[in-house]
Amino acid sequence: MVGLLVLSPIAAEYLSGYQVFNPLVLLGYLGIFVPLYGTVAVLIREVTRRSGRGWPTILLLGAAFGLIQAGLIDQSLFNPGYLDNDDPTWGQAWRQERQATLIPGLGISASHLGFVTGYIIMTIAAPIAVVEAVVPHRADRPWLGRIGLVVIGVLYLLGAGVVFAYDTRPRGFLLAPAQLIGTAVVVAALITAALALPRRTAGAASSKRAPRPWLVGVAAVALSVIPNQAPATWGGVAMTVAALGLLGGLVLVWSRRSGWERAHVLGVAAGPLLATVAISFFVGDPLGDASPVERYLSNTILLAGVVAVLAWAWRRTRRAQTGVAAADERPVRDTMGAARDELQIGGR
Repeated sequence: MVGLLVLSPIAAEYLSGYQVFNPLVLLGYLGIFVPLYGTVAVLIREVTRRSGRGWPTILLLGAAFGLIQAGLIDQSLFNPGYLDNDDPTWGQAWRQERQATLIPGLGISASHLGFVTGYIIMTIAAPIAVVEAVVPHRADRPWLGRIGLVVIGVLYLLGAGVVFAYDTRPRGFLLAPAQLIGTAVVVAALITAALALPRRTAGAASSKRAPRPWLVGVAAVALSVIPNQAPATWGGVAMTVAALGLLGGLVLVWSRRSGWERAHVLGVAAGPLLATVAISFFVGDPLGDASPVERYLSNTILLAGVVAVLAWAWRRTRRAQTGVAAADERPVRDTMGAARDELQIGGR
């Protein structure tokens, strides 16, 4: 659980390269990001696993969280001057990006909806997949009791309250009533749909074999680069939708084939994590006054960390899978051995 509490905000905020690697500063920021992001990742995982549901529920609940965060807490989806107080250059770029794909009547930008997608993938789904791969024998079981769930929930409310009071309100923008009600309705619909999905069942797998996990990972990396690099235009929005739609379709088809394992899920999660940290080397204006050496050193450290965590998760989940296969074969070997003994006795 602690791993998920920490990995979720690191994936959400640090891998993109906007924060120069400074251990003390990053640890300080985790004091806000863990309650704001990590707690929600844990709660979504607990709700899903306790109810016996799977990844569709996690993704829908992640979408609900993304709308809560970007639409209700920091309200960046609706605020045209969201970055004006941070940096004039960033504020101007924000307004230009927003105007280029503004959806009339809704007051939101189609390209900025990518933030919600980012919350789904980077804050919720990918960290859950990685941490569950590290502890494969406990991956399908709840990690918290009732008291733990209450504590995690309270921590989230405190984190969200701090952000709203000390970051959102000082920006001088608050949602109109129609925007508030509309966002709340969509959030409620997403949560209802997530919890209405059927429980997981072991359906019949296709006769075709799933591709090797590393091939799944390569496809996930390649298709995850596109949303990270797509321009803030309607063409860029179309590219993002096409890339994510193709990745989702491939995963849906492959996961129904025989041989689909937790290692494949880890491969899918590795895609956006590696793509994001790789693209961080090309971020032109990270926060703070950093020299090029500091910037690239920061990115290298984060890349090495991601690779190390993924390698650890891969090793753990493959070892567990090998152990399961050996356990499944043992009864067969025992039966064959007993049959040989019986034949030998009969022959004597």
